[in-house]
Amino acid sequence: MTDQQYPQELQITIIGAGHGGKAMAADLAVRGYRVCLYNRSYENIAAIDARGGITVDLEDGRQVFGHLHRVTSDMAQALAGSQLIMVVVPASAHRDVALACAPHLQDGQIVVLNPGRTGGALEFRQVLAEQNCTADVTIAEAETFIFASRSMGPAEARIFRRKDAVPLAALPATRTAQVLDLVQEIYPSFIAAPNVLYTSLNNMGAIFHPALTLLNAGWIEATGGEFEFYIDGVTPSTARLLERLDRERVTVATAMGVRAQSAQEWLARAYSAHGEDLYEAIHDNPGYKGINAPSTLRHRYIFEDVPYSMVPIAELGRRFGVDVWGMEAMIQLACVLHGTDYRYRGRTLARMGLEGLSLTEITNLVNTGRAEANHRSSD
Repeated sequence: MTDQQYPQELQITIIGAGHGGKAMAADLAVRGYRVCLYNRSYENIAAIDARGGITVDLEDGRQVFGHLHRVTSDMAQALAGSQLIMVVVPASAHRDVALACAPHLQDGQIVVLNPGRTGGALEFRQVLAEQNCTADVTIAEAETFIFASRSMGPAEARIFRRKDAVPLAALPATRTAQVLDLVQEIYPSFIAAPNVLYTSLNNMGAIFHPALTLLNAGWIEATGGEFEFYIDGVTPSTARLLERLDRERVTVATAMGVRAQSAQEWLARAYSAHGEDLYEAIHDNPGYKGINAPSTLRHRYIFEDVPYSMVPIAELGRRFGVDVWGMEAMIQLACVLHGTDYRYRGRTLARMGLEGLSLTEITNLVNTGRAEANHRSSD
């Protein structure tokens, strides 16, 4: 594809060829950007490489083909010459991606986690520091993924809906404007968040994904996920449990000085979906229609969202004196279901580089990049 003509000068690397990565790579390629798609396992992108791109079904019903500049499993090739690196992988892979990127990152590059889940940018930054990466790169995270999308085949994807507004923050926050100057060129719906505490603690995947999967476990196993996850799977009773988890998340955020949106407020902003309660708001969202439940309980809604969304929120809650028994119950159920200690394997304070830091120091870190560890206070 090196002789392909690209009307847009910006070169973008997409890391990850799953549901979101395929959709984003195809969408950007269709619009004329020079796109490199990276995936760790070449066999998962071999069909895309052979075809030279990805077919994507858009929301308006059109089916179009996005020609890719490069398809590779070589990280050095993937990062070379790219100004913007969009990481679109489960949060469980963020650490591995950071380790793979560290030797090849170059000054001035911007890395955006789509999304960061909870603490993604903090963990990515911590890994680069541990690897002695000296490149002056900017790490940022989006609050959620910009599409509702699915992979539909080896070289096919579908975009169900684009979110109206997706907050994004850089680490440190002093670089957020610089990041937005670039990413708003490709997706104007990205908007500024005050810092990565806001994007991390407004993580709705922590509320919707694990609980709905666990509460519908029997139905998922009996049907192989042949029901609409957010429509059939959200009943008045399951919605009330989601509301409890959401209150805990918002309370943790408040304890850290963050004004987090409730799930209902988020649905209104991201999807223009409204209702008297969370049950009605979820059912008012057309973007959720047609999305089936996971086909198995061995799914990222548990093995990603429990350790990398729920666990860090619960850790922050315990650190700053918030009762998070609802989240603890969901974490425990997930541990039993999978026979895995997700508390141990998850995104702990230490892995985020926050262990032992006071609230003041954490706030300084996300805002300025410096925790001022020599002036600790006891929050």
